[in-house]
Amino acid sequence: MPRKWNFHSHDEKSIKRLSGSLRVSPLVAQVLLSRGYETPEDARRYLEPKLSNLHDPTLLPGVSEAADRIVKAIENGRRVTIYGDYDVDGVTSTALLWHCLKLLGARVDYYIPSRMEEGYGLNEPAIRQLHEDDPKRLLISVDCGIASVHEAAVAKEIDLDLIITDHHTIGEQVPDAAVVVHPRLPGTEYPFGELCGVGVAFKLAWAICQMMGDGKKASPRMREFLKSAVGLTAIGTVADVVPLVDENRVIVRYGTHSLKEHPAIGLQALIRISELHDKEISSRDIAFGIAPRINAAGRLGQARLAVELLTTDNPDRAVQLAAYVDELNKNRRTVERRIVKEAKEQVEEHPEWENDPTLVLASHEWHPGVVGIVASRISEMFEKPTVLISLKDDGTGQGSARSFAGFDMYTGLAACRDTLLGCGGHRAAAGLQIDASRVEEFRVALANWARENFAPTEDDTALRVDAEVHLSEVTRRAVAELQHLGPFGEANPEPRFAARRVELTEPPKTMGEGDRHLALRVSQHRTKMRVVAFGRGEWAEEIAAVEGPVSISFAPQINSYRGFESVQLHLHDWRPPEESTSITEPTAAVAPAEPPF
Repeated sequence: MPRKWNFHSHDEKSIKRLSGSLRVSPLVAQVLLSRGYETPEDARRYLEPKLSNLHDPTLLPGVSEAADRIVKAIENGRRVTIYGDYDVDGVTSTALLWHCLKLLGARVDYYIPSRMEEGYGLNEPAIRQLHEDDPKRLLISVDCGIASVHEAAVAKEIDLDLIITDHHTIGEQVPDAAVVVHPRLPGTEYPFGELCGVGVAFKLAWAICQMMGDGKKASPRMREFLKSAVGLTAIGTVADVVPLVDENRVIVRYGTHSLKEHPAIGLQALIRISELHDKEISSRDIAFGIAPRINAAGRLGQARLAVELLTTDNPDRAVQLAAYVDELNKNRRTVERRIVKEAKEQVEEHPEWENDPTLVLASHEWHPGVVGIVASRISEMFEKPTVLISLKDDGTGQGSARSFAGFDMYTGLAACRDTLLGCGGHRAAAGLQIDASRVEEFRVALANWARENFAPTEDDTALRVDAEVHLSEVTRRAVAELQHLGPFGEANPEPRFAARRVELTEPPKTMGEGDRHLALRVSQHRTKMRVVAFGRGEWAEEIAAVEGPVSISFAPQINSYRGFESVQLHLHDWRPPEESTSITEPTAAVAPAEPPF
């Protein structure tokens, strides 16, 4: 289905006024206007986020009580165990809190459940074993636990001191833990509810450092730790695809600098093997370089090694672990390509699913750690909310779900809870456990719920375009200026433009393993540029069949190769020029300083 293009039109007077006041290119001014920053004052606040814009950690529901319990545990010499998760958010949360408590002299260790054997979140056998090993232990969950009502009850029953810190969707009942730390806890009002798990862990670490300092400020040593910890927080924030606005934007903006200036030994090795050691790190570098390597470890059952990488103080061990997670990431890509192929074949073998508003696919051959990535690919490919389930030998299945066109995935799964063993997650992404014999029943139930509650319009899948431009405007200087609008990610995407009547200077080509990617050479009014589309190799044949020029929508990037820099366009969509685009009014956007630690 061709996507609608929504792009913004502004009068020349507004563009010139903003461009002149801020001393930026007209291209940057157009993007600012398209995102609702119409006055120089509003635009400056957006362009210059400060660490002082971070909210006081004591405002976070539950954080003061949690910090108090943790400080007392440290002072009393009790063991503190951090119970993490195996994704990037959980791994960085675990490492961050471990570093904090270790520096403060705590007896601290961590526990990461096995993705294949134990699944997501707190589990009863682990809780009982941890308590049996040390009945005086303080257990702190990070990036998990808010759905663990039963497990919290077990902890209370056996008198295990449990602190839950999480950010996922809260169900009908809040777990009865000693303390629950969550930005959207019922009956509370934190100024920003979109922190990810490591964002919550960072706020908890900050509160602990305050308490161990003078009550308001951390000690100089712990201030330095918090400045470095912003880098770990940025990795988890980008990887978890939370909105990069408000606090999250500040965290990632300063965290990318921290990764270069204050990297721990393990991060240094990870940055080097990701080939990012000789450049300024961006949110895109985190998303496509650092995070996938950490994620691969968790997806392939080696999350503890990822935590060890981020906590080790041994340079040789760090290099060894970085090389290992890099190899795991290569293996993950191979597994991912196979599952994508098999998932596509499964859909093609069931034409009766074509009219279903959702897809539910299952196989005994699929690795449970990779189905989430593939679910994202399949949902985009078939333009439907998608669930992929890895069936296990014990008669159960572990699934990952990804949204499409604004579908509320968590609510959809919760509505089908009777067919599931359990579920949890977000609006955009969720996980589930299911009895293998009920997959078909679940498939029908989810499709029926979606028919009644999901009616996407073309606006739900529309491509937002900041401005229509001529390729001659997309200069290296203008693209460099556009980077000041970052960090880019969820809710603050890379600037995207459209250009009409672009000529191909040579036939489209495919590139990369399996011809997955597309490469074009285009020109418009004597301006020539290279265009790439990752994962869109199938477009080559379609574009080649078009007679005459095409319209393209793209995000410009500066490509560095052997010391030479040039502008390269990342293609998001294309169409024959006669197809009209839709124009909408601009929508409002959400709006190095001394750290407030």
